[in-house]
Amino acid sequence: MRPFPKGMELLTHLGSPSNVASVRTLYTVIGMAAMLVATAITGGCSSSPAPQGSAAPANVALPVAKQPEPQNNIVTGGADSVGSIPGSPGAQFVYVFRQTDPANDRFTFQDRDLSFYFRPSPTVLHFQVENRQDRPVWIEWDKCSFSDSYGGQKRLANSETTWSQRYSSLPATQIIGLQRYSNYVFPIDYMIDPGSSIEQLHRPLFPEDKSAPQYVDREFAVTLAFRFQDRLQAYPFRFKVRSVLPR
Repeated sequence: MRPFPKGMELLTHLGSPSNVASVRTLYTVIGMAAMLVATAITGGCSSSPAPQGSAAPANVALPVAKQPEPQNNIVTGGADSVGSIPGSPGAQFVYVFRQTDPANDRFTFQDRDLSFYFRPSPTVLHFQVENRQDRPVWIEWDKCSFSDSYGGQKRLANSETTWSQRYSSLPATQIIGLQRYSNYVFPIDYMIDPGSSIEQLHRPLFPEDKSAPQYVDREFAVTLAFRFQDRLQAYPFRFKVRSVLPR
């Protein structure tokens, strides 16, 4: 007998048509299940989407760098030396000073050679010196010094000192016999670059804004050096902030 094909052999062994239909249904179900399994495997092997970073929350205030405050504590030259109230026009506070060494309520001192008068202000220290002898004397600026309210000892600048001279030797000033000489002084380190201007810009000795009251009892000092014909003599003076009053 010629052998049946494998499929026909299976159908022959199954016998009735109802059994054949059952087998066909079973094959259909198995085929669909296989397709579902294959689809699931294929989907699982596909590459996942790249991870996305979390979006930045909206309306978040970023830190803002603080802008530098404007420089408003710069003065030009020396303030008025003859006004009733020393200090800058429009200042919020008035300083009251006293001379502590040598102590004198009138800000004066004299010996047989020289006579001094001082007028302290928040911006500079004004002074007048009289040559009491009939022969010349010289102020040796490079030998003079200024001790500010923080205790630092510095070189002196006067009304004629320029920005370019802050590291240079300052020429001596002659006072002829029986004559007076007036000027003002402040620490040369307080000078500020004026740029193209010819003005003398510098920081004041003391602030005149709302921080002024904290400088009560602060002291400062100046040493003026004079060269006579046969000697060099230093004259030290010390001052103190007695009070600070609202203008």
